[in-house]
Amino acid sequence: MRIVLSNIGTFGDINPLIAMALELKRRGHAPVMAVPAVFEEKIVPLGLEFHAVRPDIDPENTILVEMIYDVKKGTERGLREFLFPVLRQTYDDLLDAATRPERADLLLLGELNYAGPLVAEVTGIPWASYVLAPLSFFSAFDPPVLPMYPRLARADKTVPGMGRAIRRLARFVSRKWPQPIYDLRAELGLAKGANPLFDAKHSPYLVLALFSRVLGVEQKDWPENTRITGFCYYDSDAGNDELPANLKEFLAAGPAPVVFTLGSAAVLAAGRFYEFSAKAAMRLGVRAVLLIGTDERNRPRQALPESICVAEYAPFSALFPQAALVVHQGGVGTTAQCLRASKPMLIMPYSHDQPDNGRRMRRLKVARVIQRGNYLPVRVARKLKAMLEEPLFARRAKLVAQRLEREDGVLSACDALEELYRSTRQGKL
Repeated sequence: MRIVLSNIGTFGDINPLIAMALELKRRGHAPVMAVPAVFEEKIVPLGLEFHAVRPDIDPENTILVEMIYDVKKGTERGLREFLFPVLRQTYDDLLDAATRPERADLLLLGELNYAGPLVAEVTGIPWASYVLAPLSFFSAFDPPVLPMYPRLARADKTVPGMGRAIRRLARFVSRKWPQPIYDLRAELGLAKGANPLFDAKHSPYLVLALFSRVLGVEQKDWPENTRITGFCYYDSDAGNDELPANLKEFLAAGPAPVVFTLGSAAVLAAGRFYEFSAKAAMRLGVRAVLLIGTDERNRPRQALPESICVAEYAPFSALFPQAALVVHQGGVGTTAQCLRASKPMLIMPYSHDQPDNGRRMRRLKVARVIQRGNYLPVRVARKLKAMLEEPLFARRAKLVAQRLEREDGVLSACDALEELYRSTRQGKL
C-alpha cells in the first residue's frame, strides 16, 4: 500500500511516524512522510519518500517555542497564531502528497494536522489517526491535568462528576479556536462537522494510541476504534545511534550520572534550567550530564567540575540505560525512553500533555514532579537526594520496564494499519 504519514510538531510528534514508516517499508509498503521541511534532512537519508508540509518549523525560533509552552495561553496561541493562519497551505500540501504522483491508499494523521481529516473527506481516502498521550482523549473517566487549571486535577478522585466538568470546561474555553477550520470546510463545500479539537481529529476507522498501558487504558468515552499499541520508540539521528565521543568517555570514567534534558523543543525555552541543574548536581556531589541542545544560552556560564559533562545531543536509548536518574520536561517521548530504560525521573513540566504525564508517572511511583517556578538548586538537590536514597523508585522503574518488554508499539501499529488496508480493499468500510 501507498500510505501517507503526516503530522506537524516537534521530533516527539514525528519520531513515532518515522519508526512506523521504516517498519512499513520493511514489509514492502510505500510510506510517504508528509511533515514540515525541517525534518527532511533526518528522513531522506533513511530512504523514505519525503513531502514537505507547511507550516515549516524554525529549529532556532526560541520565541515561538516560548509562546507555545506558555502554561496559560500556549496551546491557544500555538493553534491560533501558528497552525491555523496557514491551514489552507497545509491542506494544499497534504492534498498534493496524497494524490501525486499517485493516489494514496491510506492516510495516517497526527492530531496537530487539522487539515488532514479535510483531505481525507474530500478525496475519500481512508484514514487512521494517532495520539501520543492519554490527554488527547479528554476522557471524563480518566480526566487529564489541564495545564491552565492544574488544581482541578486534585479533585477528580474526590468530587463526583469532576471528570465531566473538566471535559466541559476544556470545550467551553476553546469553543472559538477552531473557526478557521469551519471556514475552510465551508470554502471546500463541506458541512461544519464535529468539533475539530476534540472529535473530528479522531478517525472513525482506526485510532492508534501510541502509548503503553502503563500510561493509560481504554475508557468508555474513547473513540470506538481505538487500539493501544505501546510506545513507538525512535531517536536515531538520520540513522546514527552513537553517543558523542566525549560523552562515551565520561560515562566510562565513573558512576552512573544524573541526566538533565528538556527534549527537542522545551530546550529552546530552557531559561535557567541548566544553570540551576549544574548547581544542584554540584551541591549534591553527583556526576551529571547536561544535554543542552544547540542554543548557546543553555551552556552554564559558571566553571564546571569534571563531574559534569555537557553535550548538545545524545540518543536517549543509548544514554538513559547508563543513567542513575533522569530530570526532564515530561514529554511523552522522553518519558517513554525513561520507562524503557527503567530509570526514575524528576519531571519539571511545561505545558500541553506534560503536567498530565508527570502525574501519571508520579502515580506509578517512578517519578516526582517539581514545578518550573520551584526549580531552584536547593530544592532540586533535595528532591534528587531523596530519590537516589530511596530504593522504591528504582524498584518500581524496573517493574514497569519489565511490563514494557512485552509490548511492541511499532509492530502493533503497523499490524493495525495493514488490517485497515485489507478492510478497505475488501470493501468492508
